Amino acid sequence: MDDHLSDSMSNSLSNPLSDSLSNSLPNSLSGSSPQQFLGFLLGSTHRRISVSFARALKPYDITPEQWSTLMIICDRSGMNQKEVADTAAKDQPTTARIVELLLRKGFIRKSPNPGDRRAFQLYATEEGRALIESTVALERQATNAAVAGLSAQQLEELRSMLEHIYHNTGNLHQE
Repeated sequence: MDDHLSDSMSNSLSNPLSDSLSNSLPNSLSGSSPQQFLGFLLGSTHRRISVSFARALKPYDITPEQWSTLMIICDRSGMNQKEVADTAAKDQPTTARIVELLLRKGFIRKSPNPGDRRAFQLYATEEGRALIESTVALERQATNAAVAGLSAQQLEELRSMLEHIYHNTGNLHQE
């Protein structure tokens, strides 16, 4: 493909966001690093915060993924597994494995759903609620350490931008 055709195709496929992001990239990828890419930076940041939180949770025998699922169930008693998966933005097989682990650990219980015999409603046990109450400060500490030095206004702007990106990426599945 000649360079002129290639340039016109890439111009016709561009959008303002990718243009603004790509303008900050070097013309050649030699010497570039993955940190220049927004997706990589978001993923790496999430993993670092998650690892910090996982270390804090280790004595409690629960992972951040299990913890967030348990938090959802504590917050919204009686949800079914599909609703938990949707709320946690996790696929159903992953959620099923986490729910099974939480059941085995005694942090949640399930009851038949009177409106749908195939579904179960999920409830936190006293032990599960106590675990969340005793560890929610650990989550705050991990997050506070990650955002140290940012003002309240910057944090609100960051939250707003991340929610916007989250919404945009949810729309990708519908196209």
